[in-house]
Amino acid sequence: MHLLIAEAEHALYAELLRQQAPELELCGSERPAALAEYAASCPLWLGQPDLLAPWRRQGLRPQWLQSTWAGITPLLARDLPTNYALTRAVGIFGQVMAEYVLGHLLAHERQLFAALAAQIEQRWDNRRPRSLVGRKALIVGTGDIGLSVAQFLAPFGIELLGIASSPRNLPPFRQVAGLDALPRLVAEADYLINLLPDTLATRDIYDAALFATCKPSALFVNAGRGVAVVDQALVSALQQGQLAGAVIDVCREEPLPAGHPFWDAPRLLLTGHSSAPTDPRLLVQLFVENLARWQAGAALRGHVDFARGY
Repeated sequence: MHLLIAEAEHALYAELLRQQAPELELCGSERPAALAEYAASCPLWLGQPDLLAPWRRQGLRPQWLQSTWAGITPLLARDLPTNYALTRAVGIFGQVMAEYVLGHLLAHERQLFAALAAQIEQRWDNRRPRSLVGRKALIVGTGDIGLSVAQFLAPFGIELLGIASSPRNLPPFRQVAGLDALPRLVAEADYLINLLPDTLATRDIYDAALFATCKPSALFVNAGRGVAVVDQALVSALQQGQLAGAVIDVCREEPLPAGHPFWDAPRLLLTGHSSAPTDPRLLVQLFVENLARWQAGAALRGHVDFARGY
């Protein structure tokens, strides 16, 4: 069976796959010309959605495509066929995303950036830090990654609220409500954490009206998708003191262009889409597990419903 690997790190993926699935014939590249040559003869594709979407647009169709990203937006364009199995990366980002979120919550409450600024100014700053205990975190997006983040935060005494496509009982969350409850729960949150995928229902939901309901002491963390946020609304909320701060990992346009208001917004930290990078070793384990499922005709982990967009 021939497998196309469309990845910047295709050599590493190939090395790992030779160890775990030596029966596969591997063709790997990140160059468009090489990918065009390989795509037509490979029934299985593994790789970055942005590298593989052009060949779907030209009518080339795998039997199954395993994305190396959690997000598969480039493969959901309306002009692309959907008559194949698509799986997104699941079960491999929870730990690293939880570490990212926890790190920034701690930095916020321990006021590390204020301490650094004071040191640069040679100004003694002995303000009292705050604890995570008793704070409320609203995690918007309670899927695989959101649940992992909640489980990571629970031992720190944080009260956990969640938003999902529909209400559900999901420990350790005290409550998981539908998207229509977002404004109500935002008003309670000390930490507003966006982990939503990119769908029509999740675009532009963080607008001026929603930020106006936030606590002035709240921290906003966006590690989901940039299109969920109305950029100027966030900047205005920070300027007007409607939020204590924001940590932005994902943006509508990446890299963020020069002159964008995020660069100069007060109390906004940009982290350059680094919150949860793909670990090739974990991704290959997922692929090999899914390969066995695919060969057995079983349900695939991370199988994408094209109608839902995830």
